[in-house]
Amino acid sequence: MNKEYNTVRTTSSSEASDDQPFLPINPFAEPITTMSSANTNHHGRDDDMIDIDFQNTTNDRSTNSVMNVDLVNTHYDDFQTIDWLKDLMRDRFRHRLLRTKSHQSFFNKLLMYHDAWSGWLCVLLVGLSAGVIAAVIDIGTNWISHLKHGICLNAFWLNREQCCWASRQLQYDNVNSEECPEWFTWPQVFGTYKKGAGEFLLSYIMYIFWSTIFATFAVLLVKVFAPYACGSGIPEIKTILGGFIIRGYLGKWTLLIKSIGMMCATSAGLILGKEGPFVHIACCCGNIFSYLFPKYGRNEAKKREILSAAAAAGVSVAFGAPIGGVLFSLEEVSYYFPYKTLWRSFFCAMVGALVVRSINPYGNGHDIQFSIDYSVPWASFELLPFILLGILGGLWGAFFIKTNIWWCRFRKNSRLGQYTIFEVVCLALITAIIIYPNPYTRMSMSELIKRLVSQCRVEDMIDLCDYPNAQFYNGKSKGSIGLAGPGVHHAIWKLFFALIVQVVLVTFTIGVKVPSGLIIPSMSIGAITGRIIGIITEQLAIQNPTFILFRHDCSKEENCVTPALYAIVGACAFLGGVSKMTVSLVVIMFELTGGLNYIVPLMAAAMTAKWIGDGFVRGGIYDAHIELNGYPFLDNKEEFNFTTIAADVMRPRPEQSSSLAYLTQNGMTFLEVENLLKETTHTLYPVVVTREQPYLVGQIQRRDLQIALKSQKMQRFRLSQSLIQFTSSSETTINSDYEVDNQNEQRLTTNPEVIRIGNLLDQAPIIVTDQTPMETVVDLFRKLGLRQAFVTRNGRLRGIITKKDILRHVQQLTSSNTETTYYDN
Repeated sequence: MNKEYNTVRTTSSSEASDDQPFLPINPFAEPITTMSSANTNHHGRDDDMIDIDFQNTTNDRSTNSVMNVDLVNTHYDDFQTIDWLKDLMRDRFRHRLLRTKSHQSFFNKLLMYHDAWSGWLCVLLVGLSAGVIAAVIDIGTNWISHLKHGICLNAFWLNREQCCWASRQLQYDNVNSEECPEWFTWPQVFGTYKKGAGEFLLSYIMYIFWSTIFATFAVLLVKVFAPYACGSGIPEIKTILGGFIIRGYLGKWTLLIKSIGMMCATSAGLILGKEGPFVHIACCCGNIFSYLFPKYGRNEAKKREILSAAAAAGVSVAFGAPIGGVLFSLEEVSYYFPYKTLWRSFFCAMVGALVVRSINPYGNGHDIQFSIDYSVPWASFELLPFILLGILGGLWGAFFIKTNIWWCRFRKNSRLGQYTIFEVVCLALITAIIIYPNPYTRMSMSELIKRLVSQCRVEDMIDLCDYPNAQFYNGKSKGSIGLAGPGVHHAIWKLFFALIVQVVLVTFTIGVKVPSGLIIPSMSIGAITGRIIGIITEQLAIQNPTFILFRHDCSKEENCVTPALYAIVGACAFLGGVSKMTVSLVVIMFELTGGLNYIVPLMAAAMTAKWIGDGFVRGGIYDAHIELNGYPFLDNKEEFNFTTIAADVMRPRPEQSSSLAYLTQNGMTFLEVENLLKETTHTLYPVVVTREQPYLVGQIQRRDLQIALKSQKMQRFRLSQSLIQFTSSSETTINSDYEVDNQNEQRLTTNPEVIRIGNLLDQAPIIVTDQTPMETVVDLFRKLGLRQAFVTRNGRLRGIITKKDILRHVQQLTSSNTETTYYDN
């Protein structure tokens, strides 16, 4: 947590210089760092204090002693919304001040240049670190995953593929997995070399054992060290980029535990992926490195520019898709995305992709996972099955979102949520028992997708390439001519059962307390569906060459259908149906596979999946989890189509008996203000002229007021009857525009002491009238990033509207479920 300590400066009126020029107080300036020697020890122990500037001066009234308090609050509490306007204004003031000082000396000019390129340096460090961490995770995951099947005794640090690289007796099984004498399966380690039921049973038991061990280790790490390391993190990243504060979510422990937990959870065989959490890991790097540059570390709004670039780098290192990463950050997660952030995001994503390519964790000489080596043109009639895949992807997305949210809500509201370790261990045990007998579920989902999107070669003896009459050219298949053999039929049935298993298990897996992503499982389900439909379309074209759809594009000499292409399109469609991404998804897919010629099929499938999915469910899976968790995220892409007004949403409502908590500009005693803070828990309070004339003067933060009162208690005694005035030293004691009531006037003249804290008052609050359409109010909150707005009528304060109130209002209008509890903002 970013902690700032208080500093106190006390100056009496006799010590102050009479000819000191008046300097306007800047509410967005950096904190003063002068420390009084008399208070060093006491204040050094208080972690929650921030910068305070006291000045004791005499008031025009000779009987009153006036204390002026100036405080700069640059810290937000946990689960609060940042003030975009104030943070950006403070940064602009800092930049103007730095530019003005640059003309004074050469050192100040260097500071200005450092400030200009600090953003580029920060995203460079984020890209480098994200690339290195991603490569280490990929290498570690491959090794741990293969450990469930056996070990390379001569070099235990090698996975199965690396162990068999130099073998002269390399062979492949019926799903194209490596087999060589250097690689020892667990039955061979224990002395069983004969194939049979005993060997299969021992392998089965060791697979279940290692899967349970890895899953248990992952959930223990998350539960004990970093509870925020569970899930993919994308819903929370989206909320954080929207201006919400979640302390510790992007910390060092979360980064470490999520990196280790990803490797263990993925290697356990659970139906989840590691690519989605890369966005969370990259944003952790962005948050950590931002503190090296005060321009970003001390300003939450500016920090989110670095986090947007980090999110782009996360997708880039996960898929080797730098352009797709930038579009993902722009389309899916970022809330505030200025033009300069676009270039920095592109640079950060490029650096991450270059680092991954240099380390080469996939071992294929490429920086992408599923590279394809074919460019067979697609026929026009294939647009129909591509659209069919889009329809199925949209239906799958709607089904998964509804069932997964139902299960997560059940877990959250039942006793099951209290037994997270038991749930993960049981899920890992059941998953291992179910998936081991099927070779297509036994392998990792990344390997399965790689098999499904690859075209058959002459050396492939796997079931999917069992075409007895296939014709190959230069070691590659231009298309499987002839009917499919029995191996293809067996593979289709195995893939179909794999599809059922993954659809069922992924619904219960996503949401458990381990690092988990949804991207690879959705792509795997889509690739299986696409490959099956591709084989069916291929066989129809071969058996019916004179059919009207196949007559012009297909001939007996060359097959026009590529089943592997359907796997790519299916993966795109099913991922689009779940996430509701469009542009970024298409770019990620053709960067992920290198299939630049297949952009149109990918576009058709992605758009169809989104249209079909939107007909059943509003928003994607990340938006659904944001709503489930009650995060105050106001989506700037949604439209507000209702005819309500501000008076319908504000608090307190006219029909409610509760009253609005507020402060008066003059006349409230120290004890009254202290009691108000004890009785209420609001994050800020409006300040009005008087109770009889509630004309809004400004607003003050609860934290600022608490620190000011606490500091006064440290310095002085008998404060209960001291008056609190929300006026600055440059203002008159009484507002000249309004007359104060007699009671306040009497207090001002008879009270011996006045504490003036007007410098803490924000005199530029956002105000709307009670008849303002809510459509306008929602646009203000979205485009200005507001935390709250005050509601007035004829200038008099009526109520307040917060982001939480708008979200609750939208929830009540669009859904019958009103049980969602939003965090305070």
